[in-house]
Amino acid sequence: MRGVVIAAVVAAAFAFAAQAGGPGSAPEPDGLWRGALAGYTPSTLKGATVVDAAAVARLVDKGDALLLDVGPADRKPETLPETALWRPQHRSIPGAVWLPGAGPGDLPPEQEAALKARIVTLADGDLRRPVVTFCKPDCWGSWNLGKRLLGWGFTSVHWFPGGINGWLEADRPSTVVRTDPDWEAATKPPADR
Repeated sequence: MRGVVIAAVVAAAFAFAAQAGGPGSAPEPDGLWRGALAGYTPSTLKGATVVDAAAVARLVDKGDALLLDVGPADRKPETLPETALWRPQHRSIPGAVWLPGAGPGDLPPEQEAALKARIVTLADGDLRRPVVTFCKPDCWGSWNLGKRLLGWGFTSVHWFPGGINGWLEADRPSTVVRTDPDWEAATKPPADR
């Protein structure tokens, strides 16, 4: 009897995973994801093209894709003494624009407006320009940014769920990037501007 129960539970888990888009996949929400950014993401983004490292490389080789990295900035380890020098480096796809903190579903309205304005500027106003959003695996931030881009009228949105990890695992080159200065200015508290 116990074996039958275990088999039923396993079968139910696989049925749920298949319905959600596969093992390790969450169902696609209707709107932006407003929960924790780290966790299983959908395997789809309605209206966008889901791509792997090879497809991103092809877009990069064409030379017109806008690469948007929403990966978080590294945090200073708690075990590092306060007097220790801390200079984190963020590795990304060469040519990517790094927009840390641009992925939450609940961005304040002024930050969302600044994000939209910045991306439209980066795209030279061309809403048909191919745009690739990425972060790290199991990160809702790049999914949310792709969803936003679609809502803003971008028509060639590519979501790269493998992110920088998938890029590096495919033995592709990376480079150290800095936060986009316009985005950094837009996200500073008013007293620091």
